[in-house]
Amino acid sequence: MANEPHRFSRVAEDLIASLRRIPSEDPRGIRRRPSRELAELIDTLRSKHGIGRPTAEQAIRDLWPEIVGPANASYSHAVRIDERGRLVVQASHPVVRNELFLNREEIIERIRRIPGCAAIARLHLVQG
Repeated sequence: MANEPHRFSRVAEDLIASLRRIPSEDPRGIRRRPSRELAELIDTLRSKHGIGRPTAEQAIRDLWPEIVGPANASYSHAVRIDERGRLVVQASHPVVRNELFLNREEIIERIRRIPGCAAIARLHLVQG
C-alpha cells in the first residue's frame, strides 16, 4: 500500500479532469473497489456457488439408476432442485415419463433416504 499513489475522491477527480479539459477516467456509473488477491477471490466464489462441494443434486444424479431403475434412467435424468423443494426431472420418452409419474411416491421415498435430500417434496416431470 505504501507504493500506491494517493487516491482522490470521485468529485476531486472529476474537478481535476474538468480543469484539465480531459474526459474522466471512469464512466459515471462505475464504482471503484480495492483490488483483491486472485486466490482470495476464487475461494469466495467457490464457497458462494458451492463449487467442489457435494450437492444433493449430484448425489441424486450419481444414484439415479438405482432410484428409478436402469431402463428408466437411460431415458431420464435429474436436472435440478428448485426453490420449492421440487426435483425437476427431464424425461426424453413419454412412456418413461408416465412410468415415473405413476411411481413418483416410491421415487421420492428413495430420494429422501439419500443424505442431504430429505427436503425433496415432489417430482416435477418435464418432457425433453
